[in-house]
Amino acid sequence: MGEALLSRLIDQKTYLSSEILVSDPQAQRRDFLSSQYGIETTFDNQAALSAETLLLAIKPQAFDAVTATLQITKTEQIVLSILAGTPLSRLESVFSGQPVVRAMPNTPVTVGAGMTAIAPGKHAQASHLQVARQVFASVGEVVEVPEALIDAVTGLSGSGPGYVAVMIEGLIDGGVAAGLPRAIATQLALQTVRGTAELLQTSGMHPAELKDRVTSPGGTTIAGIAHLESVGFRSALIEAVKAAYRRSQELGSP
Repeated sequence: MGEALLSRLIDQKTYLSSEILVSDPQAQRRDFLSSQYGIETTFDNQAALSAETLLLAIKPQAFDAVTATLQITKTEQIVLSILAGTPLSRLESVFSGQPVVRAMPNTPVTVGAGMTAIAPGKHAQASHLQVARQVFASVGEVVEVPEALIDAVTGLSGSGPGYVAVMIEGLIDGGVAAGLPRAIATQLALQTVRGTAELLQTSGMHPAELKDRVTSPGGTTIAGIAHLESVGFRSALIEAVKAAYRRSQELGSP
């Protein structure tokens, strides 16, 4: 996730390579990032505190170990965190008095088609949110929500790529079961999902309207939808989001 952000920020010239410093404990990783992106790297996390904006892209379980040795003196530095299950209260207890923005991106950020929700901390002002939006807009779309909704975001867009992948796999297998070669079934399924999402997004059409447009009386689509309804497809998706939402709450609890 961190490298995805790094590559897009440079590709879109949001930041110059010369403006970026990455801290990583692995020498091999530092060498790769430096060679690949022309950035400066360091093994000293303290050095990163001199930047105007600090992006925390570490494993949540490493948060205490990473921050324990930091000596924080620059309270105007903006802190952006993509640590799952790490609430603003915990972040602000370490980065006391600093503007902190918590973000929940999803995996499509790696191809610049992600969805990121940002939640401002108590010291974050409009200018700080603008920086956060600029960073995460480099890898997709951005929406601002109160932190109380971050777990719901996790259940929908954070975990959503997994649900969509399962749906696509089912479409492909259905095509194979109907006699299609798997390669063709895969192409058909992927482009159908991509095209439908793009049509809904660009047209602003409600999903129900599109569904109505493609379901002719006594036709094939309504037969398929009727079967989906009979096996609880819609309810299963709703319950999947709710289950992931509850699990996110559990993981974020002390």
